[in-house]
Amino acid sequence: MNELPVIQKTYDLIKWTVPILNKLSRDHKYLLGNRIITSLYDLLDKLIVARYRKDKLPLLEELNSNIDILRYQIRLLHDFELLLNNRYEYFNKELQEIGSEIGGWTKSCRSKALS
Repeated sequence: MNELPVIQKTYDLIKWTVPILNKLSRDHKYLLGNRIITSLYDLLDKLIVARYRKDKLPLLEELNSNIDILRYQIRLLHDFELLLNNRYEYFNKELQEIGSEIGGWTKSCRSKALS
């Protein structure tokens, strides 16, 4: 399938994250773990919808707050010492790249709207 890079990155991040979160203790797995997984799936869903939507800008702008929420959720896992440093750093790096690509997509949509 020929996907936008941001969609593929999000897909790959989900594939990497879900097995790690499924290994959390029951308390954290069913509260914070499920929230993170749901947030990632929602992010992927909205990116796919935005790909086909004519007016992408509102949805893309909303995704910025979704990414910020994910950053805080992962930070909590790290602060609770439930996520190793290298995994925390990898997740944040990937999320930063996804956010940058969404930002570029948003700028492109804004400039097209101004034309």
